[in-house]
Amino acid sequence: MFIRRLLPEDAESYFRLRLQALTTDPDAFLVTYDEAKNKDNPIGEYKKSFQSEEIITFGAFEGEYLVGMVTLVRETRRKIRHRANIVAMYVDDEKRGKGIANALLNEAIKMAVNLPEIEQIYLTVDAENKPAKELYKKLGFQTFAVDKRAIKYNGQYRDEELMVLFLEK
Repeated sequence: MFIRRLLPEDAESYFRLRLQALTTDPDAFLVTYDEAKNKDNPIGEYKKSFQSEEIITFGAFEGEYLVGMVTLVRETRRKIRHRANIVAMYVDDEKRGKGIANALLNEAIKMAVNLPEIEQIYLTVDAENKPAKELYKKLGFQTFAVDKRAIKYNGQYRDEELMVLFLEK
């Protein structure tokens, strides 16, 4: 297994894994499968974002197959430019328990540490996702708030935990 920053030519693999993520773990994402699948030109959007300096997506590969992903998004507004966000974290459910999520997050954190302005990283996690919360806490993230009934889908509410990691530089 190896990790690298995704390139425009990875867009189709990323889109396939993204759709898989939205199927296997729908509660972990704000976007629904139907919204993602029916979006106009998602491959083109991913190609563009993989060239951005503000949106940095890493992929975990086993051979040529993309099996995990995480995105680090830098804030662009001047007053919060010292912050970044972890989004779209996912590892293929058949590959879990092998340290892939940990490796992906460490790569994103390492990138953030090396970006001169970034001092803290935020993420949001489904309050019921115990494995993810344990991993984030192990890496130093701390819960600073719980957003009650943050998500409503099919008449069901879900809480989200908001977490932050203060970087030591």
